[in-house]
Amino acid sequence: MNAPVPVSLNDAQMRAVQHLQGPCLVLAGAGSGKTRVIVHKVQRLLQAGLAAKNIAAITFTNKAAAEMRERARALVGPRAAKDLAISTFHSLGVRMLRADGPSVGLKPNFSILDSDDVLGVIREAGSCSDNALARRWQWTISLWKNQGLDADAAEAAAQNDDERVAARVMRLVQERLQAFQAVDFDDLIKLPLVLLQRDAEARARWQAQFQHILVDEYQDTNAVQYELLKALVGERALFTAVGDDDQSIYGWRGATIDNLKRLPQEFPQLEVIALEQNYRSTGHILRAANAVIAANPKIYEKKLWSNLGDGEPVRVIECDGEEHEAERAVARIQALRGGGSASGGALQFRDFAVLYRANHQAKVFEQKLRAAQIPYKVSGGQSYFDRAEIKDLCAWLRLLVNADDDPAFLRAVTTPKRGIGHQTLATLGEFASTWKVSLFEALFSPSLGSVLKGKMLDALQQFGRELNELEQRARHASGGEEAKALLLGWLKDIAYEQHLYDGEDSEKLAAARWANVLDFVDWIARRCGGEITQEGGAAFESERQSVLQVAQSISVIISLAERGDDQDVVTLSTLHAAKGLEWPHVILAGVNEGLLPFRSGSEDKNSEFTPERLEEERRLMYVGITRARNTLAVSTLKRRKKGRDTVMGVPSRFIQEMKLDEARSKEDPRARLKALRDAMAAKIAAAAPTPP
Repeated sequence: MNAPVPVSLNDAQMRAVQHLQGPCLVLAGAGSGKTRVIVHKVQRLLQAGLAAKNIAAITFTNKAAAEMRERARALVGPRAAKDLAISTFHSLGVRMLRADGPSVGLKPNFSILDSDDVLGVIREAGSCSDNALARRWQWTISLWKNQGLDADAAEAAAQNDDERVAARVMRLVQERLQAFQAVDFDDLIKLPLVLLQRDAEARARWQAQFQHILVDEYQDTNAVQYELLKALVGERALFTAVGDDDQSIYGWRGATIDNLKRLPQEFPQLEVIALEQNYRSTGHILRAANAVIAANPKIYEKKLWSNLGDGEPVRVIECDGEEHEAERAVARIQALRGGGSASGGALQFRDFAVLYRANHQAKVFEQKLRAAQIPYKVSGGQSYFDRAEIKDLCAWLRLLVNADDDPAFLRAVTTPKRGIGHQTLATLGEFASTWKVSLFEALFSPSLGSVLKGKMLDALQQFGRELNELEQRARHASGGEEAKALLLGWLKDIAYEQHLYDGEDSEKLAAARWANVLDFVDWIARRCGGEITQEGGAAFESERQSVLQVAQSISVIISLAERGDDQDVVTLSTLHAAKGLEWPHVILAGVNEGLLPFRSGSEDKNSEFTPERLEEERRLMYVGITRARNTLAVSTLKRRKKGRDTVMGVPSRFIQEMKLDEARSKEDPRARLKALRDAMAAKIAAAAPTPP
């Protein structure tokens, strides 16, 4: 059946959309319309007779999934879009494990632990009070899981004593998670694969459920995600992988570019289609991007081009140091805003982004933007709501609303410590699993005393009584002052401030964490008291609420507080966090050797980067360049801070690789001067008063 193809697609996009009879790899260059291809291919599959419920579109972030869902709804209509399985890999894993969890030893209402929850389990399993060491174990265990290794395989693969210790910790952690009936994020991919490998009936059912699978950002998949995709598509191999080998920048978290190499080997009938027309950037920007990435070995040939014109040449800005760099960035933003856009309208702050390799580079830009009274937001760093102390308090608040929230229970019952160890929690977890109740409900079971005795039983039940009492008080405490008094009294009762000081080597760091807690208390109290907001020049006071009512909406409040997508602010972002985004005007900051390409403090300064490391850093530079639509400035430092020292700054090798001198030599300076004069004359003419 040949349905009409939308005219909004170019030739390569049309070929990708129309290819329905076998596996397809769409090499989607930056800004080449990959989401458009995915949603139009969904439409084409529906036209070919496939039911919406039999189509899965998988991506990596909730934001990307939400955007894809919205665009699919606009194209195919709300009724069809409702039945499409558009989700992240992790959400798909949850769906599979909720349905077939018993096949891999999980009850249907298993708990999902976040990174901080898992870190606590790792610290306890490894009897470790060193957070940095526990984090290293966590990263190592995560990488092993992303490679498909269990504790036995990890121990066999361990190459030194540190890795052998990590493998033993991995075994203990898995035992605890099994006892708690809990999984971590890596398990949400690994266990569905185990399910499909072990259970033939489940495998046949899921393969029948998803008759065509589309995978976005395919270059970011790890080894386990690749095997999961293979198991889901089976021998039919009806899938569309959309990705770009030049934007593979997540090797440090297990993503492997080998997955792109394996596709044609394991699926000989694979159709490869390259999307090379860029709809985002001007010619100068694209030529710089193509020149940089040309230094990497190619899996598939592809070269971006645009019909948007050459635009402004890419500028390299030499700065004396970090403060000078931030000052010049602020001056550039102010100058461009003063000059307006090419279309004649005023530029907004949201049109600008400053991108950098490492989080610590943001601080000086924040200082200079604040001094210039320019609003900004920081992306890619730690969100306020991701701080451990805030997550601790949110766990208690989540439990007030839903006592059956097992992950919140595990965090709250051990924070602060009350003498309840992992063995006690493991026993409680086994008991709750046997009787099919939540951990909190299990506390008050008359038969819990048959498996737990004495102090352990008393400590657990005392926690349950404290939580019930807090819930009652939170239900009736309303208004700012009353809410604040309740929360401060509760924090004093559980000795949370002392818990922070006991857990930190630095008193300064503990004090900063306690200050965050007090800010959070004020944040809740303001909502309980009815915040005054401005709208249309008038002041409005929202309704007074109880602490429990605020707790009930805390997830929504946090979500809205973190969005900020429609704010008119300059974006400060790491290059990793900027992937998938774009701005009219971009400044790439700190493009120096040691920063981009990045060299960590533990790396040998005299040794060269491994080819794999250097190639990934180059791809990161390519991602940064291709975020820009209209103008791109690359700033480099003559001197830069390194710890407490100041060292000479060496411009990044990537600047030379951009071949900007070649672009300038091809540009006729007389034509450039004439264009500037013409633009100035046009501005003067437009500003002149109209004669009567």
